Amino acid sequence: MKSIEEFPEYLFKQTQACDHEVPQQAGARRFIDDLVSFLFPIRADEECVLPQIRLNLLQLQIDFQKLLRPLKRKLAEPIGTLSDQFFDRIPSIYASLMKDAKSFLDFDPAARSIESVILYYPGFYGITVYRLANVLYSLGIPFLPRMVSEYAHAQTGIDIHPGATIGDNFLIDHGTGVVIGETAIIGRDVKIYQGVTLGALFVKKELANTKRHPTIEDNVVIYGGSTILGGQTVVGHDSTIGGNVWLTKSVPSNSIVYHDSTTIVKDSKRRDEPLDFVI
Repeated sequence: MKSIEEFPEYLFKQTQACDHEVPQQAGARRFIDDLVSFLFPIRADEECVLPQIRLNLLQLQIDFQKLLRPLKRKLAEPIGTLSDQFFDRIPSIYASLMKDAKSFLDFDPAARSIESVILYYPGFYGITVYRLANVLYSLGIPFLPRMVSEYAHAQTGIDIHPGATIGDNFLIDHGTGVVIGETAIIGRDVKIYQGVTLGALFVKKELANTKRHPTIEDNVVIYGGSTILGGQTVVGHDSTIGGNVWLTKSVPSNSIVYHDSTTIVKDSKRRDEPLDFVI
């Protein structure tokens, strides 16, 4: 064990051995915040006028290329090409996000307007960052997709791997504790509640290049606390998964899956048996 006097030198040597060709985390966080505000100016603290929006886009393109510079030797294509490819996808990402926002408005009785969904629904923010990170992931850009997705995870408690495949009209209600793994496939019109895990049945490094996470087909609702595991597990379309279900096998379309538990309600003033608390 190093003495405290020797420890700074040890840390310096360890740091020198690390890979320094990574984007700045603070810069990545600023970029994703600025990009979300660009897509939804209502979130920004500035007046929404066309010249400012155009200026913001130009600044985002500059910032993005700056983020990619440390990765230059790791990129399959020139930075300018990747930047063009990413920003060319922005209109289609926005279109998908507006469909997601409408799902919140249509399905959640507490949602009063699209603006309210955009402003303060953590599920929508988590989906927004996922859709942006997913494009970065698809372009083969290292580090940056996970940096921004983990930033959203810290902000919302929603952990969506940027490699997951998620269809349109997606809704995460409440959201805290939701986990969606890298190889998960989610269809259209899927609704997920808090505490849901779409995870791997086995955690082994040698399975890194295999499908480890479940497939959720179209129009499925998964209620809070449910855990669905395994790359071969398929939840058929138009199914409902009840709360606190543990599922490791496929279920057919139009299924209702629920955890069978017993809840007993008695009159607190009448006790037929001694009350025994163990603490």
